[in-house]
Amino acid sequence: MATPSHRKPLAELVEELLTTDGPLPIVAAGDPVLRQGIEHYDGHLDGALLSRFVEALRVTMHAAPGVGLAAPQVGVPLRIAVIEDPAPVPEEIRLARGRVPQPFRVLVNPSYAPVGTPRAAFFEGCLSVPGWQAVVARPAEVRLTCEDENGRAVDEVFSGWPARIVQHETDHLDGVLYLDRAEVRSLSSTQAMAERWTQPTPELAAASLGFELPQASL
Repeated sequence: MATPSHRKPLAELVEELLTTDGPLPIVAAGDPVLRQGIEHYDGHLDGALLSRFVEALRVTMHAAPGVGLAAPQVGVPLRIAVIEDPAPVPEEIRLARGRVPQPFRVLVNPSYAPVGTPRAAFFEGCLSVPGWQAVVARPAEVRLTCEDENGRAVDEVFSGWPARIVQHETDHLDGVLYLDRAEVRSLSSTQAMAERWTQPTPELAAASLGFELPQASL
């Protein structure tokens, strides 16, 4: 990717970010870096710097805490994301949402495609949109293609909550926030979520707030 004259070389930008220990600052909605489609990653960072950057993304994701983080969320326009979900949820939520543990993964140049037509709708949040959640209907199963941090090809099908994480983080690399896909009437503050919408599925929220759910989610 050619470097625009107004932008620092990406390796230099990453080096500057990594000069301090601990989690990186997370960029909030409204920053243009979250709305720019990110070009294909093609070795912009040497191996050692890439490893350090991936580790910084992991530390930042854990500290937030979250189950995924994309490079643009820390201000770096590289097509890289990390995901990890220990899934510490009650059994009824695990069953309703298909939320199962996911190991730490690095996604380089990811893309996804739906597998079949079923869609699932659940509340979803984002580290770059703190304080809010909304219901998003997404394909229930997707095929992910990408590379890992070592350049090995990945071609895998994800379903349930892992499929949602994969879609959410890959969307970040296309300049898409979950709010772009959300049912606007479902938008709820963190306080409202804690007080009203802790159920495993969003049926009560849909009935109370007046929005539709895809049939597959019922």
